[in-house]
Amino acid sequence: MTAAGNNKGIHGCNLLEGIKRRSYGLGDLCGLRGWLNKYGGTLTLIETSEALGNATGGVNRGPEYDGLTQAIFQLDTQRAFHWYGGTFNVSALQIHGQNLSEDNLYTLQTASGIESDRATRLWELWYDQKLDEEGRYDFKIGQQSLDQEFMVSQNALVFVNTMFGWPMVPSADMPGGGPAYPLSALGLRAHARPGNSWTLLAGAFTGNANQQNTSGTAFPTDGLLGIAELQYSYPSLGLTVRSDNKTPLARTYKVGAWYDTVKFDDQRFDNTGLSLANPASTGVAKTHHGDYALYAVADQMLWIDPRENDRTISVFVRPMGTPLSDRNGIDFSMNAGLTFNEPIMHRDDDTLGIGMGFAHVSGDASNLDRDQRVFSNSHGLPIRSGETFVEATYQYQVTPWWQVQPDFQYVFNPGAGVVNPKSPSGQKVQDEAVFGIRMNFAF
Repeated sequence: MTAAGNNKGIHGCNLLEGIKRRSYGLGDLCGLRGWLNKYGGTLTLIETSEALGNATGGVNRGPEYDGLTQAIFQLDTQRAFHWYGGTFNVSALQIHGQNLSEDNLYTLQTASGIESDRATRLWELWYDQKLDEEGRYDFKIGQQSLDQEFMVSQNALVFVNTMFGWPMVPSADMPGGGPAYPLSALGLRAHARPGNSWTLLAGAFTGNANQQNTSGTAFPTDGLLGIAELQYSYPSLGLTVRSDNKTPLARTYKVGAWYDTVKFDDQRFDNTGLSLANPASTGVAKTHHGDYALYAVADQMLWIDPRENDRTISVFVRPMGTPLSDRNGIDFSMNAGLTFNEPIMHRDDDTLGIGMGFAHVSGDASNLDRDQRVFSNSHGLPIRSGETFVEATYQYQVTPWWQVQPDFQYVFNPGAGVVNPKSPSGQKVQDEAVFGIRMNFAF
């Protein structure tokens, strides 16, 4: 605790001295970080706070606040126990505030990647072991969140909307939204880099990450989720660039697939073959065994400022789809965009981003809406189709540990055409303009 009238903490430690130049807002935490580092430990504390609100459309209008505190501890076994190549990781989340997408927007592609139910919970708990000195081969075992390694576009991570992180297809189709923030799943992940340019990631995890408790300490083991991803990167590790040559345009391409063995509910029919919209239906959906999807990711640099190599323009695209319309509410999604690093000269850590996302409702889910029209004799009811959003954002680095990010999003056909529950005539939720600001703090 700090004493009243000064900024000094325990043992006379000045937590605010030289604050603008620090990598972390609280510096060495009065010697704690230095002590941990001596034994191979690192402690990272990150706070993300944001206020977002819709000025148009939606079910309700207005701003809401939400926030996320992350605590991450890692231990290098070489420094701690003289055991080569091991890393132990444990992380926890404290999720606070409201959920704008759930309260106001009713969108499929939620406005913020940190929105979730309020909770304090365990997130990841794993051990990673290198198998060679160069780090070309390793395996990770334990509770893992797949969005940290699989399906990742590095250029997309600048954006606020959830779908630039964990895509729409697994968010909608996997049980509980899949083993991604704020969830994780028990499993084993293998990594191999046999060549300098090629990398293979593959893993096997529990098929249902939908933990029923808010602490994150329930570890369901039903079903099996298998995922594999092949990556190509250029320039490759170890590539030597001559001083008289131009800096090469970096690129990373990925292709992958996942398969989940658990049972999935049919989007249209019950267990007797009747439409779920039929008044005579049992209301119990027909079930299907297993589900899968295919995806690709491309990150491509387009331009490097010849005067300053940190100034770059890059593009990305990430499509994902599944042919199994009968058991999936979303059968295709895509993200794409452009990022401009250092848009203002000598603002090395600033990034401007313009991106979009699209989600398509499967044919069976849309046909259920048509059935609902027939059986309710309400031919004005909307039929879900697709939802599109665009986002413009700017990350402004105030200090090494403090980042401010104004953001704008516009959503076309929210919820893919979902009915506004507050509309007496059954009209769709109207298009939404969402404004906001996010702040990231590394303490």
